[in-house]
Amino acid sequence: MTTTIAMLYPGHAAEDDYELIESALVAAGAAVRLPVTITEIESDDHTVDAMAAVGEQDRLAEGVRRAQADQPASVMWACTSGSFVFGLDGARRQVAGIAALADRPASSTSLAFVDACRHLGLSRVAIAATYPDPLASRFIGFLADGGIEVASLRANDIETAAEAGILDGNGLFDMIEAADHPDAQAILIPDTALHTAMWITGLEEKFGKPVLTANQVTAWQGLRLAGMTAATPDLGTLFRR
Repeated sequence: MTTTIAMLYPGHAAEDDYELIESALVAAGAAVRLPVTITEIESDDHTVDAMAAVGEQDRLAEGVRRAQADQPASVMWACTSGSFVFGLDGARRQVAGIAALADRPASSTSLAFVDACRHLGLSRVAIAATYPDPLASRFIGFLADGGIEVASLRANDIETAAEAGILDGNGLFDMIEAADHPDAQAILIPDTALHTAMWITGLEEKFGKPVLTANQVTAWQGLRLAGMTAATPDLGTLFRR
């Protein structure tokens, strides 16, 4: 029997990462689907106000209604800034609303980062953020409330999700190299608009530590909520422990 994890994804940028993640999981023997439901947005600007609007409950509710056609076992709000911008308690309330409407367990990318860090025993991380600093800085407070210290933050001033979606592998590696810190136990890349799935293992090899990316942790959390575990060498340390 195939387990379906519904991904609610705002607009268009790197949603095809979930096809790559699904393919890696299926190749490793997992019977899973990760269908993406695009939620409506008015702006993909990387600003606090725009990302708060992206995460409004009415928009998410409309996405949940459409995603239910796939009969998912769990539902993920596949957006980091559209969840951490509300703070830890606000992000929890946000997914509680999704879960109530879907009648399924639900979570979000930002909450998945906290749980992934706990799963790997990480307490100090570096952040390579596409966002400008006013938005990126919100993630520091969010993680702190989850018990995770940020050793360094690199805000890269990419103004929109669409711009993040066209960043290539060289740009990604350069962005992470600038963000890494010797005291960081792992590197977090918190934008679901950024293509990362095909480069996770290469990034970990280069930097010698776990690399947690937004779409990766979202898929991992969705599997956990559905009562599944899956291991594959193609998706980094998180999918090997």
